[in-house]
Amino acid sequence: MAFRPLLRQRAVVPAMAAAVSAGAVLAPRRVDAEETPAELSNRKPIYDEMALDTTAPTLPSSTKPAGTRAEPYRPTPTDRLAVQIGHARMALYHQAVRGERAVDNALTQTLRLEHSFTSTMRSLAPPRESGEKIFPGALYVLVASMAGSMVTRNRNLLLRASVPLAVGITAAHLFLPTTSKNVGDLIWTYEEKYPVLADAHLRTRTSITELIETGKAHAGMGLGMVEGKLHATKDGLEDWVRKGR
Repeated sequence: MAFRPLLRQRAVVPAMAAAVSAGAVLAPRRVDAEETPAELSNRKPIYDEMALDTTAPTLPSSTKPAGTRAEPYRPTPTDRLAVQIGHARMALYHQAVRGERAVDNALTQTLRLEHSFTSTMRSLAPPRESGEKIFPGALYVLVASMAGSMVTRNRNLLLRASVPLAVGITAAHLFLPTTSKNVGDLIWTYEEKYPVLADAHLRTRTSITELIETGKAHAGMGLGMVEGKLHATKDGLEDWVRKGR
């Protein structure tokens, strides 16, 4: 029985809350459509009203302010590596080009030497119209040189060196006249590059020519003297034979 007042108070509180809620719901309210024009004008708008900007839009300025400084470009490690790789590639390219040029120059020089050698050997050969044959004539020259060496084998060194050479040159002029002339012209073209050798060759040739001419003259004189003596001896014998008869 002592708890009965408390139970009554607990039952009264929910009843009062329900009554207040029903009154709030059922109470007559006025909607916006029923508001007066004065109240509508006094209400604050939700969005702020701003004046429209009628000026034409302008492009942003591309110039930097005078007070600012451009930051210097700092290459990254990737950029530096790319530069080094580019230098290495260019160095390899130049080296390859230099090697290619060296090989081309060597081949060109080799071909030039080969052409010079073949043309020189072709120029030494006698023409077909001359009827001169290289093989038998060269064999005769070799045999003559060996004969001169055999003749002077017991002589001094000067004779053993000069006589076979002189005999070989004489045999070459005798059996291979055209080839000998071509060889002499070739030797002269090389000697012209060195004036000392050319001068020595000319003096030696002049001396040999004079010696040959002198020898021919002395031989002619000796032959004339021998012929004169033979004629004198013959005449004497004929006179002696006549007188003896």
